Amino acid sequence: MIGSAERGTVTAPWRIGTRGSLLALTQAGTVRDALIESGQHAELVIVKTAGDQSSDPVQQIGVGVFTAALRDELAAGAVDIAVHSYKDLPTAPDPRFTIAAIPPRADARDALVARDGLVLGELPAGARVGTSAPRRVAQLRALGLGLDIVPLRGNLDTRLRKVAEGELDAVVVARAGLSRIDRLDAVTEALEPVQMLPAPAQGALAVECRSDEGDLVTILSTLDDPGSRAAVIAERALLAELEAGCTAPVGALAEVVESLDDDGRVVEELSLRGCAAAIDGSDVIRASAVGSLANAEQLGRALARELLELGARDLLSDDFTNPSPMENDK
Repeated sequence: MIGSAERGTVTAPWRIGTRGSLLALTQAGTVRDALIESGQHAELVIVKTAGDQSSDPVQQIGVGVFTAALRDELAAGAVDIAVHSYKDLPTAPDPRFTIAAIPPRADARDALVARDGLVLGELPAGARVGTSAPRRVAQLRALGLGLDIVPLRGNLDTRLRKVAEGELDAVVVARAGLSRIDRLDAVTEALEPVQMLPAPAQGALAVECRSDEGDLVTILSTLDDPGSRAAVIAERALLAELEAGCTAPVGALAEVVESLDDDGRVVEELSLRGCAAAIDGSDVIRASAVGSLANAEQLGRALARELLELGARDLLSDDFTNPSPMENDK
């Protein structure tokens, strides 16, 4: 069996770098537990980031502040593995690191948490809805419900508390995060993709290690889910082709579906939907395509080009055409 890293004369556990929030610890814990179940030794190492120590808006403290800190520790050898919310990673690959595993993806949809058990269509005009993600802001405004969209930052408990204490009528967050911290009871409506397309790679984890750690890449690859990987590759290829980061009002969702080939056999394909929206909600451009799992990247890039031909570039201002990400859902 390929064991844990040897440091000196002692065989030490694989060190998994993670932020200290409940959600981050829970996500990294699933990777630790899976490694232990497979016979490996593994432990969590909390990495403090500037974002965790500041209450300022992410726009002020800088993009990529959360993932960059984990990657710095990984590059320095302070940890062996980093677990990221995949949607937070830059679209440009970093040759120093390999995303060795994308475990089975959680439900990618956004979720509404509203007072009095209300669903989105029941919120009155002027209701205060918290979210700072431009993608969510744009799509909420496009629904024409007359909602008052309020900037929001903080961990999931903080966001839920703002609704419970009456500061906000509702918040929109990733359903996957609530599921991972066992708070699905707070969800009043899971928002279907026809209402709001999620962020590219939402609900997926990226398990990353140094590219020169071949044995560890092999160990982690056993945690990989091919369907989840294909979906994420397609969605992020769309984002990259649009030259947009996760500050952009761009949504994408790829799903593995079954269809029949010319000989009547059941085959798996990748169904991809994408959208670009004006931040003021005045327009949303949507497109969809189907292709093979093996050509996931080409599918994503082709759909992005279709969105551009339909006018997506006009909806994406210079502020949003930046391949660096900005975390909005912590």
